[in-house]
Amino acid sequence: MGDIVLISITGKDRKGLTARVSTILAQYQVTILDIGQAVIHEHISLGMLVDIPCSQNFSLMFKDLIFEGHKMGLAVDVVPVDSNEYETWVQTQNKERRIITVMGQAITTAQISAVSSVITDHDLNIDSITRLSGRRSLKKPSQSPMACIQFAVSGTPRSIPEMKGRFIHISRDLGIDISFHEDNIYRKNRKLVVFDMDSTLIQAEVIDELAKLAGVGDQVAQITESAMRGEIDFKQSFRRRVALLKGLKEKDIQGLARTLPLTDGADLVTRTLKRLGYKLAILSGGFTFVGNYLKQTLGFDYVFANTLEIENGEVTGRVTGEIVDGQKKAELLRQLAKKENLSIQQTIAVGDGANDLPMISIAGLGVAFNAKPIVREKAANAISTMGLDGLLFLLGIHEREIPDPNPPSETMTGFIS
Repeated sequence: MGDIVLISITGKDRKGLTARVSTILAQYQVTILDIGQAVIHEHISLGMLVDIPCSQNFSLMFKDLIFEGHKMGLAVDVVPVDSNEYETWVQTQNKERRIITVMGQAITTAQISAVSSVITDHDLNIDSITRLSGRRSLKKPSQSPMACIQFAVSGTPRSIPEMKGRFIHISRDLGIDISFHEDNIYRKNRKLVVFDMDSTLIQAEVIDELAKLAGVGDQVAQITESAMRGEIDFKQSFRRRVALLKGLKEKDIQGLARTLPLTDGADLVTRTLKRLGYKLAILSGGFTFVGNYLKQTLGFDYVFANTLEIENGEVTGRVTGEIVDGQKKAELLRQLAKKENLSIQQTIAVGDGANDLPMISIAGLGVAFNAKPIVREKAANAISTMGLDGLLFLLGIHEREIPDPNPPSETMTGFIS
């Protein structure tokens, strides 16, 4: 090992810059130890940590770099690095690493200040910051603006629960979503996504819609809300609600699925995930007649939900088979992972209610979507400020990689079609 130096080049970006700099370094048989580059609004920041094998070449190389930088209108800084400090830096590569995702309609300096302060208070280092959302036009603002940045951080937090708790408070106070998960080998290798259905994939609770048809809407809605808040056992509440549907005509529920509005972003997120090779499943405490319709229209691979018992063209007030509750959802998630030859860490679970917590808690990435308070507080990742397609940001997918939701050849609606 010869002389170690850090080369920093900043200024207006131009084609061929890296080639010209590296050509100079190649003349002195320089070895690249680390390299990084960022371009913001056509201005570049290029850094190279290099090992110069012959110390006598340092001054010559430095002079050539300064001269080339002057010709290109760039600032060039070369700083010697102590070899012991370099070795200490090398050892830090085994530190724990996490991804913090910040999403909202816009990202403000107040939000960045709050999030970065938590990172600092927990002795974490910000290794990189990446924008995942597209560039925003100020003259022609989007009707549905969304912004997302990701922090890659390293180190061991002083207290993960305390850190998550502060992020929840910041989310509430500043109107953003903050998700916090480990950066490991599974993060880029997840292949199974399971969704709750009611109030997650669709903007309705199907049992409430059925209750309206049966004329018992208020009674069922009260039981539904209590169950979703986790105040009463799901199976008990479910049986009570289904019993109130007794006598509903089968013909009256036919076609209901077509009238239920999709959640914003549901079509886009499922279409994108399928294009990327993910397996998709619905694990729902709702009903199969809606789940199977979504399977057909959105391309789901699996549907597990409850089946209304119908005799002589009327709902009996019972369901057939085992009720799909929270524990059953977690069990089904494990079964699907095994069927697809995946680790549970390679799975993603998305839901909004208390009965989604068991599957959210065991999945490699658990996400609370427009969730009830009890769910939001217990889930490490949440989406509340944008549509279901915000999940793509949590997966590290850049907005430019997401297909156009309204291609010229298609006509999209807000309903299942």
